[in-house]
Amino acid sequence: MTNKTYSPKAEEIEHRWFVVDATDKILGRLASEIAQVLRGKRNPSYTPHADVGDHVIVVNAEKIRVTGRKAEQKVYYRHTGYPGGIRSTSYSAMLEKNPERIIQKAVWGMLPHNTLGRQIFKKLRVYAGNEHRHSAQQPVALEI
Repeated sequence: MTNKTYSPKAEEIEHRWFVVDATDKILGRLASEIAQVLRGKRNPSYTPHADVGDHVIVVNAEKIRVTGRKAEQKVYYRHTGYPGGIRSTSYSAMLEKNPERIIQKAVWGMLPHNTLGRQIFKKLRVYAGNEHRHSAQQPVALEI
């Protein structure tokens, strides 16, 4: 008697669409919930080596909150690839210029940094305002 472990095949997986309103949500808590939905950890057919997650649309990214003094102290770093090419951007400057990137960077840090993680990350769409262009997919509101 042997039991076989069920592993879902790519054509059997149904990816649903969810929309999340980021108004007055805490950045890290929101990002961890979004990462779980993207990864598929809430699905009963979760498989670590396959993309079984759902698509997530985040609206109102400009209304995200952080706790403590992170609004003044948090800094985002990137490197140009050249010697001495480190660049930094404060949280407040990033919120004014690219509020979508704040949520994207937080979620990316919670996903695996490999080919599967890059594939999963493509299912995240973030918009600064209240409007999104994915109404044809009939997304369901996800309460976080």
